[in-house]
Amino acid sequence: MNRAARAWIWPLVIGLVCTLTWSSPAGADTSRAGLDDALDTILADPLLKGGAAGVVVADADTGAVLYQHRPDDRLMPASNTKLLTSAAAMGLLGPDYTFRTEVLTAGSRHGRVLRGDLYLRGTGDPTLLAEDYDRLAASLAESGIERVTGRLIADDTRFDTQRVGRSWAADDESAYYAAQISPLTLAPDTDYDAGSVIVRTTPGAAAGDRPEVTLTPSTDYLRIDNRATTGATGSGSTLTVERQHGSNTLTVSGALPAGSSPAKEWVSVWEPTGYAASVFTDALARHGVHLDKATRLGKATPPDARPLASHRSMPLKQLLLPFMKLSNNIHAEVLTKAIGYETAGRGTWDAGLAAISDWLKKQGVDTGSVRQVDGSGLSRMDNIAAGRLAELLLTVRDEPWYADWYASLPVACAPDRMVGGTLRSRMCGTPAAGNARGKTGSLTGASGLSGYVTDADGRELVYSVVTNNYLAPSVKSLEDAIVVTLAKSGADRVTAVRPKAVPGARPERGGAADLECSWTKPRRC
Repeated sequence: MNRAARAWIWPLVIGLVCTLTWSSPAGADTSRAGLDDALDTILADPLLKGGAAGVVVADADTGAVLYQHRPDDRLMPASNTKLLTSAAAMGLLGPDYTFRTEVLTAGSRHGRVLRGDLYLRGTGDPTLLAEDYDRLAASLAESGIERVTGRLIADDTRFDTQRVGRSWAADDESAYYAAQISPLTLAPDTDYDAGSVIVRTTPGAAAGDRPEVTLTPSTDYLRIDNRATTGATGSGSTLTVERQHGSNTLTVSGALPAGSSPAKEWVSVWEPTGYAASVFTDALARHGVHLDKATRLGKATPPDARPLASHRSMPLKQLLLPFMKLSNNIHAEVLTKAIGYETAGRGTWDAGLAAISDWLKKQGVDTGSVRQVDGSGLSRMDNIAAGRLAELLLTVRDEPWYADWYASLPVACAPDRMVGGTLRSRMCGTPAAGNARGKTGSLTGASGLSGYVTDADGRELVYSVVTNNYLAPSVKSLEDAIVVTLAKSGADRVTAVRPKAVPGARPERGGAADLECSWTKPRRC
């Protein structure tokens, strides 16, 4: 069915679906006959008492709505926002889009001396590692340059200087999942957590010893204030790592038991442009390239500059895997600004979000009832109804890049992190395992799960579940129960699943339950 047909069939099928009755066989695990009753019963669970929920289930092939509960209520979608951002990125940038990082100069070469400045120009690549900067430095050294009479100038002018998203929580500032956005940055790992460092603390040999603290990548851009101590063997860890506001001083305090494994903490840096420039400068020094003057940040490369070395990122269709499987916020925001630059010549959130909205509208999504203020869903100002997410899930199936986008969605109970992602420990031992795909979302009091599942008759369904304002630590078991019910049921029978009976359901507990499981280190999912 084309997009235009889907746009007008929705209001027609709403009345029709209310007349459909799904019967259940004798002895089936269902409290009342019919999909409406089964899903209504799940949403009546005490975990959601006093909260709000929007749910839509539709036939993926026809677009016919099979179930809906408050489909137009605008709720905080959390990381379900990434469905909009990732699809628009594929549509506007294209699956083969890459980021380019270059070393350039407008100076002149005199033997082994480069007279003039060296420019490091970024376009937003969130997958650059320290070894990539090292290769750029090695390439420069291999060309015979040993001295630069000018400065290293870090050109981050592709994007604006607004580093954090609108209404991001202040207490998330040092969290790696809320790192600052710059077109020049680097990641400390192959999860590509751009704009952050890994702080590794190793306990001393005996109680009272000072632990050893190291950084990955190794850099002097951050200062370590080590106030921690080694506790007695078998004692609990009280270790904390905090970055002071507006600085790159990392305060390590508390105790780590003797004999315990090293502790790792991922922490965002202040000003990722300087971070990238510092790591690159160190790489130049290792390869015997000396800079006469101090580094400068934020100046544009001259138009007549010529490239000396360059690095291209993986294509977008490949970047989608760590982005969506691990719900990487920084990837979402970089892509939003890249969309702004490529469509309007402005690497800003406003330009990128306007282009995303325009693209979604052309796909048949009712953007007039959507408020999106960032690319990731970290902002609590984002408001998207389950009905709009379902519209997107239906319309993208017609796109030529759909297979790559679909492959990026986490798969229920698939153990490989780059397959199962944030769903790899959920819905195990059910018909949804290895079947259901979906984008998760979690903030305090907000949760979402939207995607695709095949039912017992082999029919592909689209589903979107968005919940807000609950007081329970988590409502993931309700989401799982809905999806497993869909997977177990067919067109003429419904097998309902109670939330507490879903194997592999995420336990209802406190702590980090209000964050995506992939955002907690070490990984909880």
